[in-house]
Amino acid sequence: MTTATAGGTAPVPPADKRPGGRGPGPARSRRSVTGTRRVVAAVFLLPALVLLGALVVYPIVYSVYRSFFDQAGTGFAGLDNYKALFTDDTIRTAVRNNAVWVVLAPTVSTALGLIFAVLTERIRWGTAFKLIVFMPMAISMLAAGIIFRLVYDQAPERGVANAVAVGVHDTFAASSAFPKAHPLPVHPLKAGGGGSFVTKEPVRAGEPVLLPLVGVAPAKMPDDAAPAKAAPASGDGVTGTAWLDFTKGGGGRPNVVDPSESGLKGIEVEAVKGGRVVASTTAGADGVFTLPASADGAVLRLPADNFREPYNGVDWLGPSLVTPGIIGSYVWMWAGFAMVLIAAGLAGLPRELLEAARVDGANEWQVFRRITVPMLAPVLAVVLVTLMINVLKIFDLVFIIAPGSSQDDANVLALQLYRSSFGTDADLGVGSAIAVLLLLLVIPVMLFNIRRIRKEGRR
Repeated sequence: MTTATAGGTAPVPPADKRPGGRGPGPARSRRSVTGTRRVVAAVFLLPALVLLGALVVYPIVYSVYRSFFDQAGTGFAGLDNYKALFTDDTIRTAVRNNAVWVVLAPTVSTALGLIFAVLTERIRWGTAFKLIVFMPMAISMLAAGIIFRLVYDQAPERGVANAVAVGVHDTFAASSAFPKAHPLPVHPLKAGGGGSFVTKEPVRAGEPVLLPLVGVAPAKMPDDAAPAKAAPASGDGVTGTAWLDFTKGGGGRPNVVDPSESGLKGIEVEAVKGGRVVASTTAGADGVFTLPASADGAVLRLPADNFREPYNGVDWLGPSLVTPGIIGSYVWMWAGFAMVLIAAGLAGLPRELLEAARVDGANEWQVFRRITVPMLAPVLAVVLVTLMINVLKIFDLVFIIAPGSSQDDANVLALQLYRSSFGTDADLGVGSAIAVLLLLLVIPVMLFNIRRIRKEGRR
């Protein structure tokens, strides 16, 4: 078949050869926008789809299904497992702690990251500082948990946090050298109230006073304590000896200053008349002390400050502080992540806007609050949303740092999911309900993130 043209005739292709023709020949397979046949694309995507279904879709569907059955998995429980999420005290504590985590941890980490990112632009060693702050991100949650379990140790000689707290406390209020010291019933001392001890009888000038105590381990005595000596009599004052009435190895006599016994160096002695302190002094290295004549007829008192227990710091892993303490370890790890992302966004800001604001008379705080932060809002949203998703499933730090006595107080949903599913009294129905609850909590945050990404893509 031919057709006429300006230069002659030209053959007309058959219908099955024409573009878009519908001839009797075999139909061509459609191609995607990239030019790849859909069948070939499906073959390549099939392994990924199978893995996605096996590792994501199937566990979600089965968890929802299992959450409606009892502990054994044979009886239909309805909504009983979901009711347990709001009636069981342990699970309610986990929900409350998760709320605290979601509010505090991302907010503090993002705020610190913003501060670090802004400040490192103005210092010479900004890159080195960023490296140091970001370095904890290279540490696993397990290692970070072990580190902070030691940091929060109650013993000041091991726990860094309590070593600092004790050092600061003792700078202003030093603890006593004789905690738990006390007299024996045969001693001339008795309890005076409030942790103090007083003599059973008033003292007289010229009659040396004996103030023996026990309850101090020889190894805990001051290093410069000397052997105790009997105080000489003084005609115009009151003298005496305060010593540890304990002979190492035995053989000593009560209320007698034996040569092998040590003086209580530095112990404070007060003379009290009519409820008022008329004189005070401290014992020397050999335990000998001297009071003026005004102490004649007074009752001697050893104040409670002599026996104050040493300050052992803060109970960081106790019921009231364990959650804030663990959040602090999380911030230590993730503030560097926030700083790096915010610093990248900060580097892309148009500098002419900042300089124009400064030229117009804005100070640095106004530039930061009214220009820098609003322009960084998309980046800050990314950081906040990412950290919120991350803290909803926090598990490692809580499991490792919180001791057994405080683990219920530091409980979170991911940890409770593990305990309910694999603990000694495992209930997979309740565990599956917790998993579904976690999924429902994450979905709104993910939808917000997807919506924000699409909105940014349309700009």
